[in-house]
Amino acid sequence: MEEERRQELIKRLERDAEAGSSRCGQFLATLDPLFRTQLYTTLLYERLERKMQLVEELHAESGENWNQIFYLLYFRTLGDSQNQEAYLELARRVPYRIVLRERLTPHGIEAMLFGASGLLDLYPHDEYTLLLRREFTHLQAKYQIEPMQVSDWSLHEIRPANHPALRMAQAAEFFRQDDFLFDRMLACHNEEEVERLFCIEANRYWRDHYVPAVRHANSRPKRLGVFKAHILAINLVAMLQFAYGSYTGKEYLRDQALTLLEKLPPEDNRYTRLWANRGLDPHDSFETQALIQLSTVHCLKKGCRDCPVARRISYELER
Repeated sequence: MEEERRQELIKRLERDAEAGSSRCGQFLATLDPLFRTQLYTTLLYERLERKMQLVEELHAESGENWNQIFYLLYFRTLGDSQNQEAYLELARRVPYRIVLRERLTPHGIEAMLFGASGLLDLYPHDEYTLLLRREFTHLQAKYQIEPMQVSDWSLHEIRPANHPALRMAQAAEFFRQDDFLFDRMLACHNEEEVERLFCIEANRYWRDHYVPAVRHANSRPKRLGVFKAHILAINLVAMLQFAYGSYTGKEYLRDQALTLLEKLPPEDNRYTRLWANRGLDPHDSFETQALIQLSTVHCLKKGCRDCPVARRISYELER
């Protein structure tokens, strides 16, 4: 009889999920904080384990080279969501090993990234891109780089500060810093250390440009912002700390990843705003990542039978 009641409850929750009911949000908002934290922890581990699948794929692709894995994931996380795969493909065409070789060459990294992206073709008459094109012609022959097509990129309705051209310039300066970026990433414990690592300014040309050949009157440093640094902290730093700790058996790194998420401010996106409207007030990225997992894996797919929140509601109603 209890099993029949449980199944009927699950069916009701699935109907509610389809109809956008606030039942689960109201339940979480009124749940004892200790039990709510337990549910968040379960959901966050689900999310980290799901993200580990991508790390495992890149681990095999890169020959277990963690510097290359970091490099690939940096580019995948750097831009807007519609260009994730384009950024990842760019990082494959200009691998980290040749970036290291050309790190001290003036404009070398930037020329390789712009040339390999195919975006140089959009700006054929700008003095700066002509300089990059000359440098790329040499480096393309040296490393056998095959450029992408402009059509590989989605360039419509992108904010100027998030344009791939500017992001590639910021990435070039980021990877010019030193040879120990992966180690510095593993050492990040809080948002200040993350910002110090990632908030790098593109070179002087970009102070009055967002894209090549279009000069802006207001000159200012084009530094990768705090908001983007926090996205990198969540989707790159915490994920790789957790993954590297899992691969190497260093439990302290897995714990450090969770602690970092607790020290980062809560995310503000359509999923977290939905839960805020249902009475929840997440305090940090640990909690918002859990709620995003709840939304994207359980609620949107009406997966109440495997949802820890639905199971907890069922348990409470049976008491």
